[in-house]
Amino acid sequence: MALAPRLDLRQSQSLVMTPQLQQAIKLLALSNLEIDAFVAAELEKNPLLETGAPVEAVAPGEIEAEIDRPALAAETGATDDLIGQGLGETDAPLDVDYGAETFIDDGPADRATSAIGSGSLDLLSGSGEAPDFDSFANPEQGLQEHLMDQARSALSGMDLLIATQLIGQIDEAGYLEANLLETAHGLGVPLAQAEEVLGVIHGFDPTGVGARSLAECLTLQAKEANRYDPCMAKLLANLDLLARGALPQLRRICGVDEEDMADMIRELRAYNPKPGLRFSTDRAPPVTPDLFVNPTGAGWSIEINSGTLPRLLINRSYYVELASGPQSRASKAWLADCLASANWLVKALDQRQKTIIKVATEIVRCQEEFFRKGVAHLKPLTLKMVAEAINMHESTVSRVTSNKYLACPRGIYELKYFFTSGVSASDGEGAVSAEAVKSHIKALIAAEARDAILSDDTLVDLLRAKGMDIARRTVAKYREALGIGSSVQRRRQKALQGKAA
Repeated sequence: MALAPRLDLRQSQSLVMTPQLQQAIKLLALSNLEIDAFVAAELEKNPLLETGAPVEAVAPGEIEAEIDRPALAAETGATDDLIGQGLGETDAPLDVDYGAETFIDDGPADRATSAIGSGSLDLLSGSGEAPDFDSFANPEQGLQEHLMDQARSALSGMDLLIATQLIGQIDEAGYLEANLLETAHGLGVPLAQAEEVLGVIHGFDPTGVGARSLAECLTLQAKEANRYDPCMAKLLANLDLLARGALPQLRRICGVDEEDMADMIRELRAYNPKPGLRFSTDRAPPVTPDLFVNPTGAGWSIEINSGTLPRLLINRSYYVELASGPQSRASKAWLADCLASANWLVKALDQRQKTIIKVATEIVRCQEEFFRKGVAHLKPLTLKMVAEAINMHESTVSRVTSNKYLACPRGIYELKYFFTSGVSASDGEGAVSAEAVKSHIKALIAAEARDAILSDDTLVDLLRAKGMDIARRTVAKYREALGIGSSVQRRRQKALQGKAA
């Protein structure tokens, strides 16, 4: 057979992950606050983009989504279509009011400056509303700074150096994590001097700081309250017995009767086992909801939190000015790319809003009983069920529900919260959400009497009486997930509470 060159034509389909396709997928998973940061970065790169009037994610008729209606008007566009087409040419642009002028109030400084500029603020005469100077205060003082201020006023020289080393190794709860012998050896000072400096630190505020164990922390607080007698010392030396609820053994060790033991336990419960936490500055930031769900006469209204969305406009007059001037081929290509990128970003943000509304509408429709009656009526729900109902891919629903929160009259919930596994019903029909089962377990344990602690087997019987077919090991797993101890632990705890009451 002779070898010869030839040409063949073949057709094939393949999915190409273009940069815009990758960015569209990324936008779906971002929260409103993350979108704001993303747009801020785009504003720096694209001169045709600018901030302006608030973005209207959907038309007024599309914001209210009633459960009784089959679909929203905002559901006409699909995110899968936008991603598949890359640029989403078939989507309608944002409904933006180009004539509106909205000025953002960034905080107390802007309000004070505006008031002074308008003459409405008169600090001398007392008329008008004065600025909130507390908002300009420095952040709260941490535990390390608080202790160092006391050390500088009480110590000096080498003692201050030792105190600085020790304070630097105190954790946020107020406990000393360092080995005192190693610290003294590293500083080249006698162990007795390091112990003396640590004794000074033990006298600092808050009481109990610098302790090396829970017993030492409570001992320092008992001494401060002038309650550290031999009986209290024996009790603090046997905290493991107190944790196990071995009260008769503790009474024999301390040499006290039931009344004195109850008084000592009550005293211990008033102490702070983690004194340093009140100086902790690591507070969880408040959650900003991405959606608002409120009841209406005929159903539910679902609205995007437009207050956290970026205010984005395309400066077309600036584009016309640049395009009409003399420019090279490279500048023309750059300007065209800027316009295409700006148009794509506006359309992608608009489509993102519509997709979020579409997914949230189906979630509210499926979990309507939760919004009306509470967590006990939460139903099992999966990403696949929502995706099939709204004709989207399961991965798209997963991205939409990631890092997003919903605010309703019952509180703020992550969208992922509504997707739970199910527990089969005892009648064999339907299923009950795992979160609903946890809610029933928590309610049953909270209502149990002190002399009638419910075991896991008893909880199984009570749940089956409510129509939930659940195994004992599942009850134990849900109970531990709620942070609730076993029946033995709860019995000991209630016994201690009864002694301290």
